[in-house]
Amino acid sequence: MYLCYIDESGVPSIPGNSSHFVLAGISVPIWHWKNCDKEIARIKKRYGIEHEEIHTAWILRPYLEQRKINNFQGLSYEDRRREVARYRTADLLKLQRAGNPRHYKQTKKNYAKTNAYIHLAYEERKALIHDLALIVSNWRSARLFAECIDKVHFDPQRNTEGVDVQAFEQLVSRFEHYLTATSSDANKCYGLLIHDNNDTIAKKHTKLMKDFYSRGTLWTNLAHLIETPLFVDSQLTGMVQIADLCSYAIRRYLEKNEHELFDLVFKRADRRGRYTVGVRHFTEPNCSCRICQTHSS
Repeated sequence: MYLCYIDESGVPSIPGNSSHFVLAGISVPIWHWKNCDKEIARIKKRYGIEHEEIHTAWILRPYLEQRKINNFQGLSYEDRRREVARYRTADLLKLQRAGNPRHYKQTKKNYAKTNAYIHLAYEERKALIHDLALIVSNWRSARLFAECIDKVHFDPQRNTEGVDVQAFEQLVSRFEHYLTATSSDANKCYGLLIHDNNDTIAKKHTKLMKDFYSRGTLWTNLAHLIETPLFVDSQLTGMVQIADLCSYAIRRYLEKNEHELFDLVFKRADRRGRYTVGVRHFTEPNCSCRICQTHSS
């Protein structure tokens, strides 16, 4: 049995606020799941976030208020939290009085999303994400699957199902191909998809999987995937948080040419010989990115 944890980066809407939409899945055999989870927990504890969710995009944002606190680096974690919380409370009160509800609402959201990490300086937060990506790169039994869609080259008139549907169908197909290749006559391998819980996505992906079971995907029939996706609370599931990291790393590489995290997680992409078969970049024909240069359909 193989578990494939799924998460996304970017938005599927066109144009949206990202040029790419990436749906990524990180698969591990069920007998290695516990060890992977322990490694994640150990790193989170090292950085004082053992009970918090890893959300890579929010962690790697600059927190400008940290620069305005005297000797921030020299403070204890507890004192850092206290000083940042004090600054943020004062800032929100000031924004309330300024009479700009939109700015106030966005700032309040930003502060809520990053509250778990305010005791970590920017370089420490970068180190946290690097350490997590490094353990992923060393999971030799893990496989990375991803569909990376450049929305500039996605034609809604020809692809009426939408960006998110294409991404999900591709990921399901590639995971199915991996399970087929891993199986033998004496030992058939099965897989289960595990996704961050979201009511809208849950209904859509459950319906899609039922359709795939009855008619197959565009590329393959499903003989090794069991059930519809299992939807879980990402706050409680470290491996879904790792899928979030992988999808973020891939998108930032494609949009910003950021290599550090990508180089680590891309080591786990499913391959056949010298070709990458588990990750695809849907874009212009002459793309020179590493995904396209090593990809085989």
